Amino acid sequence: MSNVILPRHFPERANMKILIVGQGGREHALAWKISKSPMVQKVYCLPGNAGTASLGENIHVSVEDIKGIVEQSKKLAVDLVVVGPEAPLVDGLANSLSESGILCFGPDRRAAMIEGSKWYAKDLMSHAGVPTARWESFDDSEKAHLAVERFGIPVVIKADGLAAGKGVIVCKTLLEAHEAVTKIMEQKEFGAAGDKVIIEEFMEGEEASFIALVDGETVLPLASSQDHKRVFDNDEGPNTGGMGAYSPAPVVDDALHEEIIQKIMKPIVSTMEKIGSIYQGALYAGLMICRDGPKVLEFNARFGDPETQPLVVRMDGDIVPLLLACANRTLAKQKISWKDQAAVCIVMASRGYPGKYEKGKTISGIFQAEQLDSVSIFQSGTAFGPSGEIVSNGGRVLGVTGLGNGIRNAIEHTYKAVSVIHFDGAHFRRDIGKRALDRNHVE
Repeated sequence: MSNVILPRHFPERANMKILIVGQGGREHALAWKISKSPMVQKVYCLPGNAGTASLGENIHVSVEDIKGIVEQSKKLAVDLVVVGPEAPLVDGLANSLSESGILCFGPDRRAAMIEGSKWYAKDLMSHAGVPTARWESFDDSEKAHLAVERFGIPVVIKADGLAAGKGVIVCKTLLEAHEAVTKIMEQKEFGAAGDKVIIEEFMEGEEASFIALVDGETVLPLASSQDHKRVFDNDEGPNTGGMGAYSPAPVVDDALHEEIIQKIMKPIVSTMEKIGSIYQGALYAGLMICRDGPKVLEFNARFGDPETQPLVVRMDGDIVPLLLACANRTLAKQKISWKDQAAVCIVMASRGYPGKYEKGKTISGIFQAEQLDSVSIFQSGTAFGPSGEIVSNGGRVLGVTGLGNGIRNAIEHTYKAVSVIHFDGAHFRRDIGKRALDRNHVE
């Protein structure tokens, strides 16, 4: 089934009501930026967190409740729904909203499969001629174990489906590779996401995040950024949903930026359009910048988290016309300008993340940190405690984000703000942005 194409000329007016689906730092950052728009009268966040409550109204419905989200959108008479996380998109939230006549920023079920299935994404890349690692897919663990021997070491083992950013295992020994196959396919650590695995060659290089707004045809890139996936300094430890990010990423210079658009973003969007899968929303390419050029590690069907946090504080102007243009297929008329400053986001996480962690830890210092120059605190895993205090309520708790005149200054601003905030067991990396400083002695 192809996408339902929404009307091209949605009326823009000055009293819009916008509903943001999600509860993380990405959604708080989007709510923060959207609430600044002169076009917006009211912001709703579903379910939101303690931070989003200060920007609008939190609606206590689960992101998994597709029917409930549609019903709330109707009841509140919202003009646009902005979907943050990938799971409801893969589950068809955009389809259900469209069928109810509600405008949505985010791809429909079929287009969102570019993140929902790594096999599907790899197959699309093959058809589009998009550069990526050599790969094979398996739905039989015995065959996957045999393939590990063929690929050699190091090798990357990936759960095919959604695994909250934790289903990718880089293996440096054959034992680790066989254990990864067992963990994903036999022990079902990631549930049904591990019914199939992708085994691919390990790529050497530096990672970068490249996010673009797409209306089915036009590709409008955002500024470059770089994520830090591993939980500990020096990229040690297991993968997480992201421990910090910065923008711009100096690894992506002007020439490489154009190469990514021409060889990766436009071909994949065009290929999807040809097969009747019109992509509308934010398209995120996780890249490895190799010696022979950029190659795709994965595609995501939404804004990155934590990349969104530094991007929104660097974005000049109103984000709402951009979101509407994606949904209305009028993106060719839009432009984005960026502040010359650099931005850094440092994630403060709960002790034990990405494994087991405790909730309910009282957080102090958020208000004081927000008073510092050029600092924004985007809350993620937070809630209100019994006395109205803000407490931890997730693995990634806060995204402390600072602007600066250059990456070094932004890092200094941001870590100063981190030092003001406290909660029991708070963990954060102390090397966010180091790669940017190391590259050509960037200041």
